[in-house]
Amino acid sequence: MDSKETHVHAVFQKIAPQYDMMNDLLSFRQHKAWRKFTMRKMGVRPGETAIDLCCGTCDWTLAIAKASGSGKVVGLDFSQAMLDVGQVKVDEAGLRGQITLVQGNAMELPYPDNSFDYATIGFGLRNVPDLHQVLREMQRVVKPGGKVVCLELSKPTWQPFKSIYYFYFERLLPRVGKLVAKSYEQYKWLPESLKAFPDRNELADIFRKTGLEAVSADPLTGGIAALHIGTKGTDGR
Repeated sequence: MDSKETHVHAVFQKIAPQYDMMNDLLSFRQHKAWRKFTMRKMGVRPGETAIDLCCGTCDWTLAIAKASGSGKVVGLDFSQAMLDVGQVKVDEAGLRGQITLVQGNAMELPYPDNSFDYATIGFGLRNVPDLHQVLREMQRVVKPGGKVVCLELSKPTWQPFKSIYYFYFERLLPRVGKLVAKSYEQYKWLPESLKAFPDRNELADIFRKTGLEAVSADPLTGGIAALHIGTKGTDGR
């Protein structure tokens, strides 16, 4: 692993037990609403298949599987600690036969071309070593006409909300992480990971440069998150 990958792996291995609770704090309790909006826009149909990258504790993986009803869904993450928490949820939902959890690398997906109807990544793209490579892999493994979907924190542009959010994100969140999850350094990493990440319009351009078509980029909750969806061309490129 390179230095970023090693550090991110250590972060998520440590915070896995408190990850769901901290997501509430990180998103102002909006992440569930964002995921519902995303599912409505995706419009998953019965029997459709998906791979959910950086699946973490599997909330989105489960939502996709329930919407599909019968389609196979893969949840992939490099943190076994996260997958262990997710597996409990999958088992409790009775979906072990439909959902397969895999410890793996989003940069090198262990699946052939044109395997899934959807490739999704939630709150993980800013943490990968090379987001361009991950998007190329996502495009590769979806079928022609399939969709690449990214739900991620973004950069609000509206003042004064922008200033308030960055004060919370950079100054208060690490202290909350220390208090609640005993993980100051791990939650200090989260605002740092956002600084170098593309804004909503820049990420939409990257989707297009990857070759994805009909790219949409929806700001969520004042721009603190964004939903990007791109479609793989029917010619398979």
